[in-house]
Amino acid sequence: MKVGIVGLGSRISHVASLFKQAKPDFDFVAFADPTPAGRAYLEGQLGHQLTAYDDLDEMLRVEKLDMLMIGSPNHMHIGHLRSAILADVPHIFAEKPVVISEEETFELLELMRDHGGHRRIMIGLVLRYSPLYVMLKEAQAKGQLGKVVSIEASEHIAGYHGAFFMQDWRRYTKYSGGFMLEKCCHDIDLYQGVTGCRPLRVASFGGRKSFTPENAPAELPDYVGIATRIQPDIAERIYPFTPRWGGGNAIFESDADIIDYQTAIVEYADGSTMAFHTNMNVPDEFRRFAVIGTRGMAEGDFIRNTFKLTDAFTARTLSENAHVGPSRANHYGADDMMAADIAAWIDHGVPLKVTVLDALEAGLTALAMDRARVTRSVVDMTELWATFDSYGLHKED
Repeated sequence: MKVGIVGLGSRISHVASLFKQAKPDFDFVAFADPTPAGRAYLEGQLGHQLTAYDDLDEMLRVEKLDMLMIGSPNHMHIGHLRSAILADVPHIFAEKPVVISEEETFELLELMRDHGGHRRIMIGLVLRYSPLYVMLKEAQAKGQLGKVVSIEASEHIAGYHGAFFMQDWRRYTKYSGGFMLEKCCHDIDLYQGVTGCRPLRVASFGGRKSFTPENAPAELPDYVGIATRIQPDIAERIYPFTPRWGGGNAIFESDADIIDYQTAIVEYADGSTMAFHTNMNVPDEFRRFAVIGTRGMAEGDFIRNTFKLTDAFTARTLSENAHVGPSRANHYGADDMMAADIAAWIDHGVPLKVTVLDALEAGLTALAMDRARVTRSVVDMTELWATFDSYGLHKED
């Protein structure tokens, strides 16, 4: 299979190397990117050079690809998806988030409806493949949770990661779609998967309090040193927390328009609820959940690598695991599983754990959270879902 990449950054170069391990007949031949930060790493992993193009459409005309991987900045996704769909590329992998607005969501739905694209597109919402989430879904499938009633969840990142967001192109909503969409769409997708239904109403509050001029320390922390110590598995490839395209050099004086903390409240269509909290300046990171059902409660933390299941009627611990999977490497082990599952999907039609429609639903939820925050209102998503469904696409198709 001939594979090309548009937007050859650090993340997609890593994912591509895992795809090659999972499916050796992937033949990476070319990329389109004027500033390919991940080129040296990927070519080192592959053992050969790739043909370079500045323009995706030219690459699609010349190479006749079997698969395109999209790792470009978020605001470019819709254009690259459009080109790949219209060029009839058989398989398209796009990093999350798929697109950055409601308008782009509906444009993509129309493209997929008119050109049969939704079964061709695979999305890098990688946490659906993580061992911890698989364990949670297995407990749910066994009936150990019963009907989901409420969820408390969070994604908190340390200051070195927050400092990256304040300098990178992701600091501008016009490029990233906002912090909730860019960073937390994973988590939003996970818990929509747990409830099995869409949000009905959303409220949200937040702003920027940590990365402001008045909070700047006399001496800037050694963010690079901290990150390397906490995440040693990233050292082998180009440092992911170094701003590149569109990057700045200000952290506490950043011109960013994104938040650095936010809390959202969600009511799902079945009446279940979720309280979700994110903060990008937490000294001891955690990314955890408590899913509370009529028959039991599941608690887990992706970073602390723990899972606990408790019976609602006896308060007995049904299971407790302090070593679910890798605590940080490859998204807690999920990157490798995603690569293996996508290989199985392409070769044998084994259903994927997440579809492009799941990803678009999570994206619209994140955007609604930001709309609720900005307008200080409760956002009713009923009409939005009616428009979404009017395109006639189904996850099972």
